[in-house]
Amino acid sequence: MLYRPFGKTNEKLSILGFGAMRLPIIGDDVSQIDEDKALKMIRHAIDEGVNYLDTAWPYHGGNSEAFCGKVMKDGYREKVNIATKLPSWDIKKHEDMDRILDQQLKRLGVETIDFYLIHSLNTANWNNMKKHDYKSFLSRAVEAGKIRYIGFSHHDSIDLFKEIVDDNDWDFCQIQLNYLDENYQAGLEGMDYASSKGMGVVVMEPLRGGMLARKEIPEELQAIWDSAEVKRSPAEWALRSVWNREKVSVILSGMTTMEQVVENLKTASQALPSSLSEEENKIIIRAQNYFHSKIKVDCTNCRYCMPCPQGVYIPEIFWAYNHEALFGDFNKAKLWTTSFLKEHQRPSNCNRCGACEKHCPQNIEIRKHLKVIAARYEGVTT
Repeated sequence: MLYRPFGKTNEKLSILGFGAMRLPIIGDDVSQIDEDKALKMIRHAIDEGVNYLDTAWPYHGGNSEAFCGKVMKDGYREKVNIATKLPSWDIKKHEDMDRILDQQLKRLGVETIDFYLIHSLNTANWNNMKKHDYKSFLSRAVEAGKIRYIGFSHHDSIDLFKEIVDDNDWDFCQIQLNYLDENYQAGLEGMDYASSKGMGVVVMEPLRGGMLARKEIPEELQAIWDSAEVKRSPAEWALRSVWNREKVSVILSGMTTMEQVVENLKTASQALPSSLSEEENKIIIRAQNYFHSKIKVDCTNCRYCMPCPQGVYIPEIFWAYNHEALFGDFNKAKLWTTSFLKEHQRPSNCNRCGACEKHCPQNIEIRKHLKVIAARYEGVTT
């Protein structure tokens, strides 16, 4: 296992972190973790050097934290750092933060949480945390020894990301990054910005929810990977493309099978920063170009179209639509559009005013696309 320094904390963390969000389950009930399988998987990873275990309040129907507590028994607490997250959307009053943290400590069976994140910060959740004085809560929890290091996970624009970074003396952040999403949300710019502030950078979705790890891929894409002198699986290419960046400290992988654990451990043993050759980096760019040729809307996520007067979240909608075009994943695109977004943010709320199109540098026919997307995912025709 390879290790990297984690920002200003002076900690050395394994470059592979185990994400406890996609553990094996019994049947179709996501809350029913197959504990025998999952326990063997995570402890094997820890035995092989993984020292960062990531969970959160809502994962696996609220059962992930308690299960991670079981993982850390039998001497494993001393071998691993535990990370979990405060559900920013569930905070109704300041005292809720203390109540939830105390419950998390009990679930995990620990006295101290090593890495504690404010979970899933977007504009609404960020405003909620500021309203309820998140800073004094974190300071109090650190002073009491309940938390060692503070951070946040981010799901919004680069501008909001920088605002959050500048608002507090954070130790680390968690951002989405992979070779397709280098300019999505915080992206590479956010990685650089956080690193310049001495923050550790944890990366989530390096495989885009597993989509970049599919073994059955189009012949054209397979030919791109096959052109490399060193043969790698799609998952290896995706992980190595992120690990190649020195400013990334930890990549989280939500592993579901022992096979995935073994493969990722092997990849993590070789992924030194800047270790890909110039030719290999060119191959990754060719794969990027292949995917980008498949997208339906040529949106660069510049967000000049925002804010929409009606509140429609145009860049996120186009991201979901393009996700289906890239991977054939209709269900996730629909879920993202109809569940992740609030009602006023959805494409059906567009009133065709055209304000967005006046600012779009790509000259995208935004209103036309939103009409098509509203019919596809919401069943709304106007």
